[in-house]
Amino acid sequence: MAKTPSNVVNALKFLMQPSSHQPGAVCAITGDDAFLRHEVRTTLAGELSSSDSEGLEIETLDGRTAELRDVIDALRERSLFGSGRRVVVVEEADALVKRYREKIEHYLEKPAADAVLILEVKTWPANTRLAKAVVKSGLTIRCQVPQQGRELTEFTKQLKDWLVQVAQTQAEVELDRQAVDLLLEQLPTEPGILCQEILKLALLVDEKNKIDSALVRDHVGSWRTRKTWDMIDAAAEGRAADAIGQLHRLLAAGEEPHALLPQMASTFRRFAAAVRVVEQAESQGRRVSLRMALEQSGMPPFKLSAAEGQLRQIGRPRAKQLYEWLLAADLQLKGYNSPKDRARRVLETLIVRLAKQAALEHQPN
Repeated sequence: MAKTPSNVVNALKFLMQPSSHQPGAVCAITGDDAFLRHEVRTTLAGELSSSDSEGLEIETLDGRTAELRDVIDALRERSLFGSGRRVVVVEEADALVKRYREKIEHYLEKPAADAVLILEVKTWPANTRLAKAVVKSGLTIRCQVPQQGRELTEFTKQLKDWLVQVAQTQAEVELDRQAVDLLLEQLPTEPGILCQEILKLALLVDEKNKIDSALVRDHVGSWRTRKTWDMIDAAAEGRAADAIGQLHRLLAAGEEPHALLPQMASTFRRFAAAVRVVEQAESQGRRVSLRMALEQSGMPPFKLSAAEGQLRQIGRPRAKQLYEWLLAADLQLKGYNSPKDRARRVLETLIVRLAKQAALEHQPN
């Protein structure tokens, strides 16, 4: 088994000790875990900023639309103020890399002084000349959850250590090791979901300021938790039949409609908020990407890629009505539709309104 170079590191190792891994002239943040990519990018920017006492300039470009000349110009540009050190982050950079692979290789032969290029990509074959050049002159951070074997075992060990650190640094609580094991038994091995669950549990700790196994058992669902989010995703993607089928299974398992609506609303409100962000930008003569609008609406980083497609499916006209629909559903569940059978129909109606077929009713003539 080939030894991994010291400047190729997985995301969790980097996040636990970011100061030990310097990016050099270029850093490739690779892999399909959107949450880990976001955390790594944010942490890396923070580390670079803290190491530059005169102020760091960070520019973010969209790799799906940016030209390489825009990236190079941004890297070589110098400010009239501050230290002049530049950091250019290219998000969704797969398309840019595909179009300009050889030219990026050429840039790396003589990179701009006092500049850091951060490429955020999903695919990054290690045997390419570009990947090898980055290993020589910079840092590669892998944001991928292994699926099986020794890699998954090692990743899980690091994940447990990182979750303990997250609880301590982000929520200022102690996370018991047995509680970590129980979390991993009940939830999928997805860093974003686990991190979100820990931050939620941190709000429920007692005077001991500790997340223990009892707290996890009382407040973390397993099958129901996953199926609820699956139902919400199916509804947002317009797959009404699938979403209603999962809703019926959840209700048959003892879930209450009154508990499901707030979870649905937490996602759907963010879609409505994202549309408001887009429209406010348009009213000021600016353009903002759906991804950026979703980030500003509070959509969790690990959900951004899927949420972008879901919002496109819902469309602007329906997304603008989500606040009204959710308020109406909430009032109905608290009023004459409070019995379980009637409450189920309220949730079914909300799901059907988001169906792909229903989108035709909201298209402009």
